[in-house]
Amino acid sequence: MQNYPKHYCGVFGVFGHPNAAELTYYGLYALQHRGQESAGIVTSDGRRFHAHKGMGLVPQVFTPEVLHPMVGSIAVGHTRYSTTGSSRLVNAQPLTVDCARGQIAIAHNGNLTNAAKLRAELESRGSIFQTTVDSEIILHLMAQPTLNGQPNNLVETIRRIEGAYSLVIMTENELIGVRDPHGFRPLCLGRVDDAWVLASETCALDLIHARFVRDVEPGEVVAINKDGLSSIQAFPEQERRSFCIFEYVYFARPDSTIANRSVYKVRVELGRQLAREFPVQADVVVPVPDSGNCAALGYSLESRIPYEMAFVRNHYVGRSFLQPTQLIRDFAVRVKLNLIEELVKDKRVVVIDDSIVRGTTCKTRVNNLKQAGAKEVHVLVSCPPHMNPCVYGIDFPDRAKLMAANHSIEEIRKYLDADSLHYLSQEGMVQATGLPKASFCMACYDGNYPVAYDPGVDKHIIERRNGQHSNLSEALVMEKAQIKLL
Repeated sequence: MQNYPKHYCGVFGVFGHPNAAELTYYGLYALQHRGQESAGIVTSDGRRFHAHKGMGLVPQVFTPEVLHPMVGSIAVGHTRYSTTGSSRLVNAQPLTVDCARGQIAIAHNGNLTNAAKLRAELESRGSIFQTTVDSEIILHLMAQPTLNGQPNNLVETIRRIEGAYSLVIMTENELIGVRDPHGFRPLCLGRVDDAWVLASETCALDLIHARFVRDVEPGEVVAINKDGLSSIQAFPEQERRSFCIFEYVYFARPDSTIANRSVYKVRVELGRQLAREFPVQADVVVPVPDSGNCAALGYSLESRIPYEMAFVRNHYVGRSFLQPTQLIRDFAVRVKLNLIEELVKDKRVVVIDDSIVRGTTCKTRVNNLKQAGAKEVHVLVSCPPHMNPCVYGIDFPDRAKLMAANHSIEEIRKYLDADSLHYLSQEGMVQATGLPKASFCMACYDGNYPVAYDPGVDKHIIERRNGQHSNLSEALVMEKAQIKLL
């Protein structure tokens, strides 16, 4: 069965800068952690678009020879991660269309929970799709003259879509940012000189020396053009705020600030809270780089157990094109981290990781430590057990493949061959953020999905289509020359 790819991605946009393409390149470089499979940039010179997309990392896709012809003072960019089977150039973003409304480019971070249903409705009315990404559904909805019997515009379009989405949309002379009413994914606004910037995280603003202005609010649409910035709340009836708490635990860069909280400080506090909940008699605290670094530091500071970077990460690990034999799989895990044995030999070791999803990688780390002579290995995880799949854009597998959903903590400890295993509590995780629990989505931990999702409907529609792809119809047109918010 083919699944819709989830978009755990980075988005970036610039309006009003003569070097928009170059700024977007560096912005995507800072957001590379949010997607390593493909990258794309589209610029506008006020008359036409200049686009380039490719598979691979940002510096692999964009050379000086590629960037130089991408003229214009407006740009949008995208780095993409997707689930297995959907890593194809046709699915790389930003997606573009040239139609009666003009040229439009869209970059999307998130996952639409009603994508299959909407796509089936659109196809029944003659829409033809060229990709398997749900972002294209948004373009097709924008193409409809009316929605629900009312004249269509961007606000009406986004009121039809459900789930998680942070969008950056560009026309020939306008840049638009949109965030879903629950605020699942981050999106912030900044300024560099007289230009405006939209980005998934503030670390992208820092790299280009842009000044952080504010976060785009859940449900907000911001439009930037020659007249300045305008804003509208597309969902006046406030929805439950449901920011993905895993952004603080893992996905966001530690040098980013989200909702006025330093990600770095939150992660250190996660480690401190872990030490308060589970004190362990040990000689050394060791992080699993890079995601465990901050929490391990917090555990060390709170417990006063020395901190050592015993695992050294190889930052230049690329994809392997070798066949996935067990030998190659073992090498693929080992090549990422190398252990400095003398730091752990004959010692009781606390190893800190951000999460255990399937458990195979963690088991290898425990084996590495014991083979190096560690007397004891205690595994501590800076978030609660993952019990449920994510339907809002993170590639957590179904429950059948989630270790904690199918085994007790003691069973997992035995599988890992660890001397002890402890997960941070849900209460401790929330407390570390300094924000109220009601502001977060924690569905992967507690099963409380803020936006209803019927996997049976999507499964039926996807199976019916049986993975067929088709090309975009040349007859597809949009009804207006420019996006109008109202």
